Amino acid sequence: MHQLFRLVLGQKDLSRAGDLFSLDDSEIEDSLTEALEQITIISSSSDYQTNNNDQAVVEICITRITTAIRETESIEKHAKALVGLWDSCLEHNLRPFGKDEDTPHAKIASDIMSCILQNYNRPPVMALAIPIAVKFLHRGNKELCRNMSNYLSLAAITKADLLADHTEVIVKSILQGMVQKLSLGTCFRRHLKVFS
Repeated sequence: MHQLFRLVLGQKDLSRAGDLFSLDDSEIEDSLTEALEQITIISSSSDYQTNNNDQAVVEICITRITTAIRETESIEKHAKALVGLWDSCLEHNLRPFGKDEDTPHAKIASDIMSCILQNYNRPPVMALAIPIAVKFLHRGNKELCRNMSNYLSLAAITKADLLADHTEVIVKSILQGMVQKLSLGTCFRRHLKVFS
């Protein structure tokens, strides 16, 4: 892992976290998987939800990592670690605290969701992501569900067969009104068309 990532994540040094943006994407690209694994450890700690310093460090690092992944087009290389971090968020509370205040793990999930699911035209990435994505549909966070439904509908356009094992969850989500009916309704109709 790059020395600066090791310092920032190892010591949870918020004062140096911004320096990550001074590095070239190519300079840190080889470190991204290991950095994501370290973030998963930090965000899974028992005091993470109340530790503002750790949350800020994680937020900055995730922004830097997802930017580097997009710029270097290395999503397939780092997808397993990125989806692993995303999956770990499901082990924690995702329901908003107040009217619009997301929990720390909902913020992580939201921050990395677009980096993963904007690659709906890459089947290897979607094969890893979709089984995790559908789990978010029943976790009580309407904003996450709404955004997820939009991305799943795009995935259905390009690779509907990846949704085959998740039809029941998608239909329940539509019926319960947890997601946008139009987006996932379109997704589901395309899904049926492919498999009919």
